[in-house]
Amino acid sequence: MREQGEAPLASGPDVVTCGEAMLLLLAEPGVPLERAVHFRRSVAGAESNVAMGLARLGHPARWLGRVGADPAGRAVLRELRAEGVDVAHAGVDEQAPTGLLLRDSHPHRAIDVQYYRSGSAGSRLAPEHIPAEAVAGARLVHISGITPMLSPTAAAATDRLIELARAAGAEVSFDPNVRRKLGGAAQWAHTAGRLLREADLVLAGEDELELLTARSADEAAAELLDGRAHTVVIKRADRSATALTAGGRWDQPPYPVPVTDPVGAGDAFAAGYLSARLRGLSESRALAEAACVAALVVQSATDTDGLPSADGRERALAAFEDGADPVHR
Repeated sequence: MREQGEAPLASGPDVVTCGEAMLLLLAEPGVPLERAVHFRRSVAGAESNVAMGLARLGHPARWLGRVGADPAGRAVLRELRAEGVDVAHAGVDEQAPTGLLLRDSHPHRAIDVQYYRSGSAGSRLAPEHIPAEAVAGARLVHISGITPMLSPTAAAATDRLIELARAAGAEVSFDPNVRRKLGGAAQWAHTAGRLLREADLVLAGEDELELLTARSADEAAAELLDGRAHTVVIKRADRSATALTAGGRWDQPPYPVPVTDPVGAGDAFAAGYLSARLRGLSESRALAEAACVAALVVQSATDTDGLPSADGRERALAAFEDGADPVHR
């Protein structure tokens, strides 16, 4: 059964993402999950976060995935629609629930994240749920390593999506987004590691590249650039980032900001970077915009509260780089 959302975008989306979007229940700030009484409802999911980020930045974005025929699924689709994300090809599973994510929020200590996604509608994604028309007209298809780790059928659906992207002439970007609760290192290397070599653009943490390839991040990047990838962006442990292409190397330090909630920074970075590349900007500018969007997100609660509009990104970037007045008067 297909959820009847708004009509598909007439000219096709700039970007298609595919994965599991879950209902997020976020504990009150600073309170450990086991002690929390009050929770805020939102939406979480690496691919839906990127779709929302790109939509706020002005790009037509489409999310593919499945939710349950339940209040959580309706809330997820409603929020994505409200953000301007096209969900016309999203599906509703009458037999499985929408995934649930519970977590707390601390700026300076470990965050407790609990997933309830086993047997979820998102995990039951299969190749037949990815129609060719869902990718038609897209310039970019963005995937993460999370989706193929959910189930064998979701892994097959990811392969189907890559095939459709190739047929449509769309580039494929890949962010491993390693989540250890979904499997051990060997399983991640087997299931998600191969997707590094299917991507035209790789956005990965240095620890993720090391895990998936058993090489240093820079060695892995060099190997990927000898293959299909034209760009590899490495997110460093010190929160700096490096973009590598056949034509050179660019480094970007993080912007110093107070951190309220670090979750969602990687997806925000991806949205900021992909937006710049879709607009044909330089590598150095793309890294700056990515770092800016990530810096804005970590100053707010939830994965998506801080995602800016294009105007908000420009004002923040001017303040970060030039000391311009950040107040919108």
